[in-house]
This record gives sequence, C-alpha cells and structure tokens, in this order.
Amino acid sequence: MRRIILTLLLASAVGAPLAAFVAPTPGPAPTTVAASIDHGAYDRMLKKYVNDKGLVDYKAWKGNQQELNQYLDLLSKNPPAASWSQAEQMAYWINAYNAYTIKLILNHYPVESIKDIGSKIKIPFVTTPWAAEFFRIGGKKMSLDDIEHGTLRKQYGDPRIHFALVCASISCPRLRNEAYTAAKLNQQLDDQGRDFLNSPAKNKVGKESAQLSKYFDWYKGDWSKNGQSVTKWVHKYASTPMAPTAKITYLDYNWKLNEQ
Repeated sequence: MRRIILTLLLASAVGAPLAAFVAPTPGPAPTTVAASIDHGAYDRMLKKYVNDKGLVDYKAWKGNQQELNQYLDLLSKNPPAASWSQAEQMAYWINAYNAYTIKLILNHYPVESIKDIGSKIKIPFVTTPWAAEFFRIGGKKMSLDDIEHGTLRKQYGDPRIHFALVCASISCPRLRNEAYTAAKLNQQLDDQGRDFLNSPAKNKVGKESAQLSKYFDWYKGDWSKNGQSVTKWVHKYASTPMAPTAKITYLDYNWKLNEQ
C-alpha cells in the first residue's frame, strides 16, 4: 500500500502519467547468425602451388606454410553452423579435408606416398594417416576419416564428394586449383565427375566393358542410393556411353604422391 501511494505522489509531482513509470516488457534477445567463412586465401594457395593436372608443388609449399596455417586456424575456429546452407557446409568440409591432407603431407615431406606416413604414426590403435586425430575443429579432435565418413558421407548423402576429396595420390581425383564454394559447388562437383570418369589413368570406359577406379568398388553402397547405380553414375559423366549390361572390373590403385 505504501509503495502504491509513493508511486502516485511521484507521478503527480512531475505531471507525468502513471504509465510512464511502468517498465517495458523486454523483447527477445537479438540472435547472431554465424556467417560462413571466406575460402579466398585457400583459393590463392591452390592457384599458386597446384597445376592444371592437379599435381602439387609440395617442396615449394613446405617452405612457405604461414598462409596455410592461418587458413587452417580459420577452419578450426569456425566450424559450420546450423544456419549455413547445405552447400556452404559441404564446401567447408571438402576444403577442410583437402587442406588438412596437404598439411599432413607437408608435416612429413618428403614422402613417396601418403601411406608411408602410417608407419611413422606412433599412436596406439592408429595405423593409417586417415585415422590420426592431428587437428581440431570447433575444439574437437578430428581425423580425415571423421570428415569423410563421419561427416560428409553420413550427413549429406551426395556420392559426388568422392570426386572432390583428394588423398594426395595419383589415382585420386584431380585436386582442383581453386577452392570449393557454395555458389559453384554443384557445378564444381559435376565438373570433377566428368574429369575423373574421362581420365584414362583413372577410368577406362567402353560400351560393353569398363575398368573403373576402385572408388566405385569401395563405395558401392554410396553409388547405389536413391535408385542409382555405379553404371548410372558412370553413364552420367563418361563421354563414352556404357551399356547397363557392361562388364565392370576395377583398376589397381596408384598410391604414389600427386607431386609435380
């Protein structure tokens, strides 16, 4: 009662309406939408150290890693947010896989093959370079396997990622000398598919028979999702049409380093 009387007296003294002293109801707090990151620095590095055939000048890059380390730090501190589009998220993870693969090679360079690094890893239960948790994203320890199998294959279901992820080997798809971006991602993945399927060193496609990359054997389940098949995917990108009844065999995989 005393508080009500005091309020009335104050309102009367200043000639202001009583409503002026009623605190406004607070509105919702403003939300911050995390912006996707700029891959421009990585794009410049790829243009500098990777040629049109996808071969990498690891020797020169090893002597100048500051910009790469800065880019990897940017990736590490800015994991994809739920507000990002699917294309933004996929471009991020593809670039991260390829950039961290390059970093892994540089950490151990010179090597003849990425598989040689496996014997140098002295971590219990870690026998391959893809399983080594040698970087962090969003504070979480991660490996290349985590990006490929735990994130890209698990969350997005687009088998075209296999045309884009490059494990630093000759039989891998060509490492693009440009970064993947959300705006061009679909075009870039289709272009990678055409390049990969029409490279005689990686796939030999004929109408009645084809010698395909091991990718189409290793990831057969991915290529068969949503009513698709290995044959349909090959037919989509290969310049030589492959008959549905074509006999398919698989080429040996060349693990030699994709070095200039």
